[in-house]
Parts: sequence; C-alpha cells; structure tokens
Amino acid sequence: MVQHLLVSALLAVFALLVIVAALKDVTTFTIPNWISVSLVLAFYPAALAAGVPLGVIGVCTAVGACALVAGMAMFAVGWIGGGDAKLLAATALWIGWPAVLPFLLVTALAGGALALILLQMRSALLRPLLETGPAWIARLAKDGGDAPYGVAIAIGALIILPRSPLLAAVAGG
Repeated sequence: MVQHLLVSALLAVFALLVIVAALKDVTTFTIPNWISVSLVLAFYPAALAAGVPLGVIGVCTAVGACALVAGMAMFAVGWIGGGDAKLLAATALWIGWPAVLPFLLVTALAGGALALILLQMRSALLRPLLETGPAWIARLAKDGGDAPYGVAIAIGALIILPRSPLLAAVAGG
C-alpha cells in the first residue's frame, strides 16, 4: 500500500513537472533546468519503489542518454531549443524502451499540430487580433517566432507514459 502511494506520488510529480514545463515554454519560450533535473532525480526512486528490475532501469537510462544526444544534435542544427532537448531526454528516461518509439511518434504528431496552430496564429487574419492580447500570446503570434516544442514533448510523454516499464511494473505488482 505504501509502495503504491509512493509510486503514485512520484507519477503525479512527473505529470506535474511536464505540464509545468509545457506552460513555462508556451509563456516564456524557456524550460528551466530544474524541471529536467527534477524529472531525472525523481525517476530512480519511482522505478525502485515500483519494483522495476535494475536491468530495465539501466535500459531506461540508456534511452534517456540517447535522447539527450539526439536532442543535442537537434539543438545544434536549430530545430529545438536547449530546454526542449533536456526535457526530451528526461521524459525519455521515464518512458523507456520500447515505449520511446511511440513517444517520439506522438511527440512529432503533437509538434506538427502545434506548428499548424502557430501558422494559423501567425496568419495575416489572426496575428493582428492576437498581438493586442497578453504578451505571451503576442510572442506566440509573432511572425517567424519560435515554437514552444516543450508542449509537444509534454503531450507525448503524458499520452505514452502508461506504456512505460515503470507503469508495467506497477500493474504487474
């Protein structure tokens, strides 16, 4: 009972942190480092409390490391921001193998939907209306502006988390 409460609390922390990351990204175009660091630090106690085998925790760590390298490469070519790269790695750690593949697919689809929304916001019809609103909405509507990809990462993470080895261990235990 206590074990399930601990795992549930840590899963709630995961959800809260990715939602906060998405909100910070959409309003400021930044994802603070403390969010990604907190996600990484919370994973290990969550996995151990859920009874995830050490080998699976190692594979999850490798998935997170690979996601960090891929995120750094995407940052280097200007596709995503540095905060997005770190958030991608931290969430991939939680998602693990093989759920990281659908996570990347859902994240890409959410990113595509986000791009379409931003294109509409930046259209000649909507942009003048949105520029009179709150500063963060005006920034989103700015022609040629950045995209808060942390939103897409958070959507992918929240949708695919139930497929993670961590939740599989909880369901099996």
